[in-house]
Amino acid sequence: MENKKFVYSTGESILPSEWDFQLRQPNDITGRSARAQNHRSIKMQLDRYSNYFLELVNRFKHIGEELDIETTRNHFNTHFKKTKPLSNKFFEVYEVFLESKRNDFSGNANSPSTIKRYDYNKKLLKMFQDHSKKSININKLDLEFYNAFINYCVTKKNHSANTLRRNVGLFKTFMNWALENEYTYNTDFKKFKSPSPQATEEVALTLDQVKMLYEHDLSKTRKLERVRDLFVFGCATGMRISNYSSVKKEDIINGHIQVVDVKNKTKNLKIPLNDFSLAILEKYNYELPKISTQKFNKYIKDVFIAAEFNDMVKRTTRIGNVVTESTEEFNQRVSSHTARRSFITIMKNKKIPDKIIMEFTGHRSLEVFNKYYKPNEDDKKEFMTNVWSLNH
Repeated sequence: MENKKFVYSTGESILPSEWDFQLRQPNDITGRSARAQNHRSIKMQLDRYSNYFLELVNRFKHIGEELDIETTRNHFNTHFKKTKPLSNKFFEVYEVFLESKRNDFSGNANSPSTIKRYDYNKKLLKMFQDHSKKSININKLDLEFYNAFINYCVTKKNHSANTLRRNVGLFKTFMNWALENEYTYNTDFKKFKSPSPQATEEVALTLDQVKMLYEHDLSKTRKLERVRDLFVFGCATGMRISNYSSVKKEDIINGHIQVVDVKNKTKNLKIPLNDFSLAILEKYNYELPKISTQKFNKYIKDVFIAAEFNDMVKRTTRIGNVVTESTEEFNQRVSSHTARRSFITIMKNKKIPDKIIMEFTGHRSLEVFNKYYKPNEDDKKEFMTNVWSLNH
């Protein structure tokens, strides 16, 4: 070992008058007094540290490697579960985590929408802390904390099964990061069982409905016309709004849209133009309208209302163990993501291979990809009739 003094805090404290400097241990370690019991406890702790140090030295001698100060400290931190100074300040650690996500410029960096979800999760945990009147300690998170948090989300925030599952996943991602970065050695969170998902009943358009929407006259309301065109562009390309809202003329190469996927920057998208996407690009001189996702999701409902998409659709929601069913107009169920879902559903109904469609959408997981496939009742009826026909 290098010829240096290794100084390490055990966290124990004792008055100088109660310390035997010659024997390097507390004095008065016999007897039944409270002080003697405390001194014995301190000595046991000190023996743990000294014994581990000797074990470490012998281990490194045995393998023929040098044991330096930094390596010794790292081993001590791991063995005695020492963490960084912020470890007990849960929300300060969470903010460090958020900053690491915001400043991640690697190919696997999170999208702005994912960062917002992590930020909301932090606010949700703060609300839970205020409600429970108990400070959240990252090193003391256990099943009691988890069950109380789940109960709060269900009974006080009315979170659906899928919202709950997503937020638990975000929380566990944070805890894994904290563990890897030595802000905690608490692994109890790995036992937290994620709530079961609920199959979503999102809507998707048929090709005829896309055509009907595209041909509907919205020229008197320029704002809605622009939002409608963006939506149809999403239906015709399968791209996320975060991708297609920034398409420029230089991104059109040999009849293809070629861009880097905003969500997965290691993925290059190459999507052939078609009659719809080309017409919309030319209409705006290859400078598509700019609009925030929040405003888009608000105005697209007005577009569908104007186009009289007012059929009633059923919606099922599970909060805790309570399942509720309701109906609402089709126009209230649409969002920017409906365009992407419609593209996938239309292409699959036309028997286009999944692998081809996934190349256009950028999906890497077949499981996630298949969640976007939403055949409507007419499609399902037609499939059944075509297969079980006496005329075949």
